[in-house]
Amino acid sequence: MKRFIALVEEDNGNYGVIFPDLPGVVSAGTSYEDAIKNAHEILAYVAQTLELPKPRTLGEIVKTWEDWDEWKANYNFVATSIQVLPISTKAKRINIMIDEALLARLDAVTGNRSEFIEKTLEAAL
Repeated sequence: MKRFIALVEEDNGNYGVIFPDLPGVVSAGTSYEDAIKNAHEILAYVAQTLELPKPRTLGEIVKTWEDWDEWKANYNFVATSIQVLPISTKAKRINIMIDEALLARLDAVTGNRSEFIEKTLEAAL
């Protein structure tokens, strides 16, 4: 799967994400983790609606991206890579092993194990 370089900028406790290879594709969040989660979501959406270019490496971006010098001089950011993940709305049955005490705690807080586990995984990933 393709991975795109993302620049994550922190500004007064808010985080913005841009993709140098994908002009106009941006994301944000109120924490670094939230911004990365949202970046995965927007990248997955864009991958479904547009033909994505070949991703450049960070080294290639440093050498060829016209805004690199401005970003390097003026912004507090880190570079990371975001993988294009597929979006699926189709459920798949799986079998898992889970500690019985943990399962009892799960059942105490929800009437739908699958939904709870899915939402927890979405939040964590």
